[in-house]
Amino acid sequence: MEIISPANASYKKYESLTNSKGIKKEGLFLISGEDLVREFLQKNKTLQVEAEIVPVGKSALSSSKQVVFSKKLFATIDIIGTHFNILVVTTPAIPTWKPELPAKGLEVLIPLGDPGNLGACLRSCEAFAANLVVLTSEAANPFLPKAVKASSGSCYRLNLANGPGLQDCRTDKVGEVIGLDAAGAPLNDFKWPQNLRLLVGEEGSGLGHLTPKILLNIPTQGVESLNAVVATSIALFHYRNQFRLQEKRK
Repeated sequence: MEIISPANASYKKYESLTNSKGIKKEGLFLISGEDLVREFLQKNKTLQVEAEIVPVGKSALSSSKQVVFSKKLFATIDIIGTHFNILVVTTPAIPTWKPELPAKGLEVLIPLGDPGNLGACLRSCEAFAANLVVLTSEAANPFLPKAVKASSGSCYRLNLANGPGLQDCRTDKVGEVIGLDAAGAPLNDFKWPQNLRLLVGEEGSGLGHLTPKILLNIPTQGVESLNAVVATSIALFHYRNQFRLQEKRK
């Protein structure tokens, strides 16, 4: 049956998943985009699908509960504009970070508040095999629709943890970190430790008043700086390339 009323309980519940408050309250998030939806249904082995929101005139792809909204209601949930089935999925638990434990492999601390930027950064973290991604209190909810889409699903495959605010990521609280900042030394010849915490700056304000012992800068020509996602991706590639080469030599 097609649901046409915005007062419908299912509509109000699923529409709330387009914002952080609703995601936290319901313990659910939305997966949208044809490729991402099909991939999830084929490969997911851990997260539960509560429902499949089906646009009028389309067929369901799963055996989960099917909900059909009118075109008008569907459009308010399909905020990315995919015009394709949307999955309602249980949100994986994100534990609180334990900075007292030593870094293990590549750990990345991210404060990005824009969902699209955060999602793109998470995608790079998965691509370059980050062992842990710590979301500072400034970071957007990684399960917002735009973050899920931009991450291509990395948000629910990565090992995530909730961390403190960016300005609390000091040595005395979280141990030594390596920061990305325009005032840092050139990345070109830097020798990475195998176990480390890489601290990403916010868009615009960077690391603020933080001054990690090691600061790295990515040299550029013709532009003052790179955006946080691009800079982080380059740094992650530089780290991973170094250790892949070492592993091949063993």
